[in-house]
Amino acid sequence: MTALKEMPDGPRPNPRYYFWSGNGDPNAVANWQRAYRRLFEIAAIQKPDGSLKRCHPHMFRDTFAVENLLARVPIDQVSLLLGHASVKITEKSYAPFVKARQRQLQESVRNAWKSAGVADR
Repeated sequence: MTALKEMPDGPRPNPRYYFWSGNGDPNAVANWQRAYRRLFEIAAIQKPDGSLKRCHPHMFRDTFAVENLLARVPIDQVSLLLGHASVKITEKSYAPFVKARQRQLQESVRNAWKSAGVADR
């Protein structure tokens, strides 16, 4: 706090605040939500039936998690990247939705069996 008090005034629009003009909503989350809402309106993302898809910023996080799982990043590492307290949270949130990951796991087992000379059943 001392360092902030010792800062020269500079071009601050309001001397009472260091990073905000004092006008409008200081909530950065609300500002980003408005920006993303506008972005999704402009993008007009559609469902397969042509109707507009309801989009939200958390979709970026979901996509990040699922794409990493599909790229075979271990789930414990994805969990760390997402900041989850436990890998169980990641498993509960994402594993059920990744059918392609299950197919990858099945294919990995088949390949291991073939390498070991076990007949494909």
